[in-house]
Parts: sequence; C-alpha cells; structure tokens
Amino acid sequence: MTDEPTTKGAIMDVRLEHVLGRILQGGVFIAAAITAVGGIMVLSAHGGWQESHATFAGSDQTLRSLSGILHAAASLNPVAIIQTGLLVLILTPVLRVAASLLGFVIERDWLYVLCTLAVLTVLAYGLASVLR
Repeated sequence: MTDEPTTKGAIMDVRLEHVLGRILQGGVFIAAAITAVGGIMVLSAHGGWQESHATFAGSDQTLRSLSGILHAAASLNPVAIIQTGLLVLILTPVLRVAASLLGFVIERDWLYVLCTLAVLTVLAYGLASVLR
C-alpha cells in the first residue's frame, strides 16, 4: 500500500500544500537576502561605530511608514533596506493565506473559502492599521 493520493481532491490538496510551502520558503529566503544586504551595508559603513546607550534615539521619522521605508530603500538607505526585508518576512504568511484562498476557490471548498477570507480580512485590517 502506498501513501500516494488516489482521488482528484487529494491530488489537488497535495499540490496546494506544495505551492503554499514554496511560497513560505521563497518569502523567507527573499526576506533573509534583502535583510542581509542591508546588514552588510550597515556594517560596511558603521562597523567600528561605538553606540551610546545612555539616551534612546528612535528611528528616523521617514522610516515609520510604508511609503517612507520603500522610498528610503530605493535610495539605498541601509536601515530602510533591512526594514524592507522585515516587511517581506511579515507579508510572506499573508501571501500564503491569499494563495490558500485561491486554492480553496479552485477546489470549490466554500467553507474553507469563507474561513480563509475571514482570516485574510483580519490580517489585512491589522497590517493596514500598522503600515499607514
């Protein structure tokens, strides 16, 4: 006896799981690469810098919004590049949920479509309130 799926629905489930796994792997890899590039840029420019921890200096005001981060990253600001990598990491599971929704629509599994749509709505609302 084999563990291979034999029904059309089971084959679709395996394919969907494979695609979702690849989305997560790819997103994490891309996020790590972007973050590493930004980290290397910071270290090459400020590697020997002694940081004073006596006073707290918050992040630059331009790096507190999505548009500010992306604009600064396009200008090759190393800290903004690191933040862009972290944004990609945060958005990776959201993309996975969106892909799950598409897969459930294709499979016509309406209960899972409804549940996944609810999860995606909550995620989108949460991200929109933070990334204004």
